[in-house]
Amino acid sequence: MYKIDFSNPINVHFIGIGGISMSGLAEILIENSFTVSGSDMNNSDMTTHLKTLGVNVFIGHRSSNIPLNTDLVVYTAAIAVDNSELVYAKDNDIPVMDRAELLGQIMSNYSCSIGVSGTHGKTTTTSMLSNIFIEAKKDPTITVGGILDIISGNIKIGGSEYFITEACEYANSFLKFHPTVAIVLNVEEDHLDFFKDLEEIKQSFSTYLSNVPDSGFIVINSDIKDYKELVKDKSCTIITYGSNPEYSNWYPQNIVFDSNGHGVFDLYYKGSFFKKVNNNATGMHNIYNSIAAIAASICVGIDEETAVAALSDFASPRRRFEYKGSLHDIKLYDDYAHHPTEIKATIEAAKKFDYNKLWVVFQPHTYSRTKAFLEDFAAALSLADQVIVTDIYAAREKDPGDIHANDLVNIMKKNCLNCRYISSFDEIEYYLLQNLCPKDMLITMGAGNINLIGEDLIKG
Repeated sequence: MYKIDFSNPINVHFIGIGGISMSGLAEILIENSFTVSGSDMNNSDMTTHLKTLGVNVFIGHRSSNIPLNTDLVVYTAAIAVDNSELVYAKDNDIPVMDRAELLGQIMSNYSCSIGVSGTHGKTTTTSMLSNIFIEAKKDPTITVGGILDIISGNIKIGGSEYFITEACEYANSFLKFHPTVAIVLNVEEDHLDFFKDLEEIKQSFSTYLSNVPDSGFIVINSDIKDYKELVKDKSCTIITYGSNPEYSNWYPQNIVFDSNGHGVFDLYYKGSFFKKVNNNATGMHNIYNSIAAIAASICVGIDEETAVAALSDFASPRRRFEYKGSLHDIKLYDDYAHHPTEIKATIEAAKKFDYNKLWVVFQPHTYSRTKAFLEDFAAALSLADQVIVTDIYAAREKDPGDIHANDLVNIMKKNCLNCRYISSFDEIEYYLLQNLCPKDMLITMGAGNINLIGEDLIKG
């Protein structure tokens, strides 16, 4: 495995540089005096920003994009093995490294690194941690899978002590990380285009947690079924949080929600009242995300007053129950939810608001996920009053021909739900304009480009 010497900057080419994680890593290398180039299939805000930093960004993948003096090529998991740039690098003996390996090597340069893992909630919890560390004036370096207003983007380059990042299980990426503090928010079935089943996913998480040093910490949700199996034989300090005081070091009591669906609760630690928390994030799931962030912060010495106070003015990352605006007294929101559990959590959070009817426009994300969780998607979406489903967003996949968005609608119709399939975004917008009523709430939902619908409606 190629090992980067960060004291000796080199020339690095990124294949897929426009990705939210890849662009952030490229920026960290630039800050460390590396020369960076890259390619992506499309122009984007990320590629435009990188160009302002002096990066030579190519649109489209061609072997000729790779500069002759390139010392290392970095690629994302979405890049195919026959990608012309990747093939050229290998044929010409240029070292190659995937995104996760680069992130892991960058993490190792910091005194204290925090990796936030879990099937859901990684971006929001990473953002909560970021808020706490910035409030505590710890000057962390941050890489997050969303746009966070407090750092004006997805990357913040800080000092050499603290590094905060998401740790994703897809393709076993996080096995290349050795965090000082590892957070596990939840473990469920997902990414079944890579993992065989839940047991294989659990094994991956257990292996990841084995990378935490003896002097480090694991902060784990005790509501995870058989969570003790994940931390068995781990020699670092284990910190638990969750809903059951019997199994949790940290747990909430006396939970109430304000008019915006934000949780207010008493936080307990090992049976004693700790602090009252006013969590400026929507929904029950974000109560537990906030507890994970507080627990991890205190593990590394941040004082309790700062940790709790930072969450009272927390601003969620973009596309996480993001308020987009109003149209004729109809409130429009956008959410990244693309797994049944996430959809259910978002809709249940929305139900704490005052509205007439709750509309959801859902864009399924990847064929494999849609097929694997078809019944679960139908059950979760059925919590809304009106549902529109549009075509599956392929992302890294090709259409296998055995699953369609209309299959989801047909299952939902068995329960006589007011649901329909509409392919065209223009037709969806027209239908909404004809049928939405004052005091309704609309949520566009999915990990693709479904957010464009709400933005178009707001623009008129």
